[in-house]
Amino acid sequence: MAYDVIVLGSGPGGYPAAIRASQLGKKVAIVEKESLGGICLNWGCIPTKALLKSANVYEYAKHAATYGIKVDNPGHDFDAVIKRSRGVADKMSKGVQFLMKKNKIDVVMGYGKLVAPTKLEVTAADGTKQILEAKNIVIATGGRARQLPSMPIDGKKIIGYREAMVLPSPQPKSMIICGSGAIGSEFAYFYNTMGTKVTIVEFMPRIVPVEDEDVSKELEKQFKKQGIEIMTNSEVLSVDTSGEGIKAKVKTPNGEVELSADILLSAVGVIANLENIGLEELGIKTEKGKIVRDVNGLTNIPGVYAIGDCTPGQALAHVATKEGISVAEHIAGHHPEPMDYNNIPGCTYCSPEIASVGYTEKAAKDAGFEIKVGKFPFMASGKASAAGATEGFVKVIYDAKYGEFLGCHMIGMNVTEMIAEVVVARKLETTGHEILNAVHPHPTMSEALKEATAMAYGEATDI
Repeated sequence: MAYDVIVLGSGPGGYPAAIRASQLGKKVAIVEKESLGGICLNWGCIPTKALLKSANVYEYAKHAATYGIKVDNPGHDFDAVIKRSRGVADKMSKGVQFLMKKNKIDVVMGYGKLVAPTKLEVTAADGTKQILEAKNIVIATGGRARQLPSMPIDGKKIIGYREAMVLPSPQPKSMIICGSGAIGSEFAYFYNTMGTKVTIVEFMPRIVPVEDEDVSKELEKQFKKQGIEIMTNSEVLSVDTSGEGIKAKVKTPNGEVELSADILLSAVGVIANLENIGLEELGIKTEKGKIVRDVNGLTNIPGVYAIGDCTPGQALAHVATKEGISVAEHIAGHHPEPMDYNNIPGCTYCSPEIASVGYTEKAAKDAGFEIKVGKFPFMASGKASAAGATEGFVKVIYDAKYGEFLGCHMIGMNVTEMIAEVVVARKLETTGHEILNAVHPHPTMSEALKEATAMAYGEATDI
């Protein structure tokens, strides 16, 4: 069957690309090998947030007396927590099914492989094959958990993020988490809160290593306070799964140690799904395990586009969504604005939450900026005190010469909901003085942004 656009993959990049192309009058098909919504809706962003919400509620219940509320012996049903998470994911996936029907997009279930620049071979679960044709093909195959030779994932004792979301009862009593990026940190918080003894092993000198150094220090402090053990500058050399649990040989700055646990979660990053989709046969250029594309998402083969985690750039759902919409508009003859990859917010949903955008303090200095830095602790926030969530801070970085908003780094309650203000401000080329003169509501967590800016400019009145 002939189409204007075929999208290979229905994740947060693929399905918006298909919808936008359909809105712009194109005949569209989308090919998906597993579940509509891809990893994000089914095994990533959405179900993990459901798990984390259960952990938040349990944490509140355990500390209810702090708020003058009596809750006797709060407990949790681990199976019910997992079941709720799966229910949320299933509901969202069904929502994507509805959107496909609403936008008259043909959904073809099966494994897609490019056999020509305009042809895609789709192999269904029963082995039957069909050829789809289109003037434009969008590769949105996403990524999967990276595996290290020292800890091959077996799905039982050495697991990845997918298995971590659906572990059967009994809940593990102890867990080693290798890697402290967003995935590792979120699962560390979840399992520790639910009662599992968690040890984080991080190869880099600090946890959440892509974040501003002050944020890393604060999260480590809070995690240790919660009872999570943290080993930085450390590496898992091998894992023995022959016994009842696992034994991990770990190289540390002070020599090798052996750690024992029920289970090990490998959270050492994501690699692109590039295998067996026809890239080599068509001569589609790749570099460092990613598909090379131009500012419009075009690969080196005319009519073939690539978006999301299978391409360079941040492996984030919202990045893939914007890229997918832009590609659809380019196919339709529009001239979408190029992505600004230095204004992409990053969020980690552990507790306290982390949110950041733009330059870190070190990156700003390395780029040659003379900077003004302001930091406002939530300890000084009336709303944070009332909410019983005084951990963390807001840190802002401005160019001293022109007031350009170079970056912002937050750690604390609900900061993932606050970062969008900074993204919009930076998009509009807002200066520090304009943030100072924009009246923020009181009492809110969000006013900490204005207060941090006041700190940067020596105008603070609340600290």
